[in-house]
Formats: sequence, C-alpha cells, structure tokens
Amino acid sequence: MKGLKIARAYYEEYGEPMLREKFPELLPLIAAGLTGSGSECWGFDDEVSRDHDFEPGFCLFLPGEDVVDRKTAFALERAYAALPGEFMGLKRSLVSPVGGARHGVLRTAEFMKDKIGKADGNLSLMEWLYMPDYALAEAVNGEIFTDGYGEVTAIRERLMHRPEDVRLKKLAGQLLLMGQSGQYNYRRCLSHGETGAAQLAAVEFAKSSMAAVFLLNGVYQPYYKWSFRAMRALPRLSLTAELLEYLLTTDNEADTAEEKYNVMEGIAADITEELREQGLTGEPRDRRLTGAVGGDLEKYAYLVNDRIGDAQIRSMHVLAAV
Repeated sequence: MKGLKIARAYYEEYGEPMLREKFPELLPLIAAGLTGSGSECWGFDDEVSRDHDFEPGFCLFLPGEDVVDRKTAFALERAYAALPGEFMGLKRSLVSPVGGARHGVLRTAEFMKDKIGKADGNLSLMEWLYMPDYALAEAVNGEIFTDGYGEVTAIRERLMHRPEDVRLKKLAGQLLLMGQSGQYNYRRCLSHGETGAAQLAAVEFAKSSMAAVFLLNGVYQPYYKWSFRAMRALPRLSLTAELLEYLLTTDNEADTAEEKYNVMEGIAADITEELREQGLTGEPRDRRLTGAVGGDLEKYAYLVNDRIGDAQIRSMHVLAAV
C-alpha cells in the first residue's frame, strides 16, 4: 500500500478518534493530511523507499497562536506522539514532544514559510519568478484529508498554478537553453573532439527539455530524482521522458552521436508543436516546420517572451528566470 493511503488509514483509525475524544473543540480548526517532503507525498514510494524516513504518520496543521494557543498545541503534540507506534507492519520513528520533521503537529504558517518563504502563500510576481519548482511542489503535493478551518486549502489553491507571465518567462528561458545546448553546442563540442563536453551539452538539453515539458503542462517539476517518474504521468509530451533517458545513458561515438542529435531535433519539434497548440508562437497550428527539423528554438524563445503581458518581466533578460 502506498504511503498516502497508509497515512489516511492511520489518521482514520487512530488520529481522528483521538481528536474527537480529547480535542473536539479543535476539529473545526485543524487540517489533517500528508504533504511536503518524501516520496510518499507524491505517490512515488515503493519498497526501496522504506529504508529510511518511512513510517505511518500524518500532519495536523494548526492556525496561529491567536486561534490555538501554545498550551493547547503542546497537548495535541503529546497526544500525537502517544499514538500507536506500529501500524500495518510499519514502525513509527521516535519523535520529540513537538513532533517529527515531516509528520505531527505543525503550524500552517511555519510550514508554508519553510517551503516558500511566505506564511500566507501570497507571492509577488518577482517572488513567483525566482521560486524553485520543487519548493512550490512540496507546498501543494500530497493530500489534505480534512480541513475544518480552510486555511491550508486556501493557501494550496493560491499556490497551485503560477501566474501565466511567470510561466512564459521560465518557458522562454528553457527554450533558449535547449537551443544552445542541443541544437548548437552538442555538435560543436563533438567537432572539437570533446566527447565529455558533448555529453554535458546533452545533459543540459535534457534538463531544459524536462523543465519545458513541465511548464507546458502547467505542473511544478518535483525534486530531480522524481522528475522522470512525474514526467511519465503528464498528459502532454510524457513520451519525451524515454527520449531524454536515451540521451543521458548513451555514448557519443559517431553513429550514436548522429542519432542523439536527431532525437534532440525530434524533441524540439514536439515541443514547438505544443507551443503552437497552446497559441504561444503566433503561428498557425498546422504550419509545416522549416529549416532544422525542430525549428530554431532560440526564435521560439523570443516569440514566447514577447507574449508576456507584464512589461517589467517581459523586458528582463530571457534567461532571468532560469
């Protein structure tokens, strides 16, 4: 069973009854769920995941001290720590009276400030621009089982989608990097006999392509070790994951290098077609590609940048957000 389901089952069997018995007055003020760091918050956990930081547990989110005072919060922390230490064959790790780092009693404001730097989730355009995807992802992933107060849900909804101008700026930067690394530098490094540098170019192309695919899906890219798993589940361009794995795991001998370059151009073609589908290029959706197989990604980077509405963000360097 996945960690999210284990967390919900543990909450329903032990957590909710504990709250109803000992803290009924807190039920309208508490949000319970599992979100934040850890593969289980993504549904990516497996048998390997259980070798560390994997246990039955959940988060209890409290509003500020003006609503729930310290004394009550401390009593709740002790009650959470006293819940059964084993569930579904899994043992809980020892926690301090104030709960563990990933589970237990948390102040909503402190959790959000730790993830994104803002307790209420209200980010300025510039804060959105420079906020790492993985941080935003950890603020909205997982599942909230119940939220009587509504504070956690409201903040998560506020953070679920970045402003469109920010998405476009980040996308423009990744397109430019794709063009530089894959359409230009990869072959150039090989012509110098620098196969190691060529592989670095392939790596940079893969990283920027992956970021572009997440941006085109309007989804935050998780921490790098889970990016491939998340990418395979995306509704758009998910097959790109297999192509990127090929680029990262093959050599740069002559025959392979030519094939890798063609794969990069194919990925570029797929991405530029998606740009047209989303109306981000000003070109007809059925326009035939000209020139390089994938089109000039540098050109598309600036076409996307030109669609940014906010003058300040539009006028910033095209790589400002990457």
